[in-house]
Amino acid sequence: MFPLERQQKIIELLMIKKVLKISELTLELNVSVDTLRRDINLLSKQGKIEKIYGGIKIADMKFGESAIQERMVHRLSEKEAIARTCSELINDGDCIYLDSGSTTYQIAKYIQNKRNLTVVTNSIPVINELMNSDIELVIIGGKVRKKEQSVVTYEYLFNFHELNIVKSFICASGITVEKGISDYNLEEAITRKKMIELSKSAFVAADSTKFGKDVTIAIAPLDKIDGIITDSNLNKSFENQFKKTGTNLIIAKGS
Repeated sequence: MFPLERQQKIIELLMIKKVLKISELTLELNVSVDTLRRDINLLSKQGKIEKIYGGIKIADMKFGESAIQERMVHRLSEKEAIARTCSELINDGDCIYLDSGSTTYQIAKYIQNKRNLTVVTNSIPVINELMNSDIELVIIGGKVRKKEQSVVTYEYLFNFHELNIVKSFICASGITVEKGISDYNLEEAITRKKMIELSKSAFVAADSTKFGKDVTIAIAPLDKIDGIITDSNLNKSFENQFKKTGTNLIIAKGS
């Protein structure tokens, strides 16, 4: 197992058990204590975990994922501009996936005049926004995350492969050229990974504050993402970095 895979596994185990002993991890990962300590020191420096006596725990998310209600009004003009640009990528007759999140929610406001559109989503706010429209709605079944007003699901609860998604619009809490896109919640990340796999084209809708951050759970490297739509406040250095990748960076008009 490569170091990055091992470190991701540590995070995933912590998302389930919250606290782990060093002895548990050495057995689970089949590595030496010295190797494990190097991983722990790196994850601790990145702010993803905290060391405790005899073990580790997931870091307190004081500056992590905020509630959906807070994010709905934060940087609203930028998110609206991103949503308008995303809507221009959506054609009549498409079947699309709208992820849970404050930016993808805004997309729902700009697609209601599209014809023969099907929207698959795990976002309760998106469902509420489109409920009285002519859009065909499919909500994936599973567990409700009340704080995020989203549904997180698994293969045994929902037959993903029956879906024929032309374009997916995914949210992310972190974006880097090196690591791709990431998020704070393991269950949301699993759903996003699945939707990226199933979609013919995968787009990330994220404001410029998400760039340069690599947060707790990896979702996908950039080579799995066709385009990232963001606002005009993005630092020019990121624009230059993305020119060297195969992912199209789209700056929203009027942002």
